[in-house]
Amino acid sequence: MNKNELIEAIAAQTDSSKAETERAVRALQEVISETLQKGESITLPGFGTFEVRERGERTGRNPKTGEKLKIAASKVAHSNPGQR
Repeated sequence: MNKNELIEAIAAQTDSSKAETERAVRALQEVISETLQKGESITLPGFGTFEVRERGERTGRNPKTGEKLKIAASKVAHSNPGQR
């Protein structure tokens, strides 16, 4: 399911317009993104948890040349599905 299909499905279940539903979905995406950028997590019971995890520095390889490279430490978004 893509974003447009999600919007259509939610609009049909809630008897609201696709435009209203699209604004709500977009707002949810923005809130989740802003919260993760602050380094905080979000828990939506029955849906899942979104959090930021730290990934340590590691060694990788350039697939073209085979040369070893150092991949810098980074922060990545992670989600866990909720329990039903």
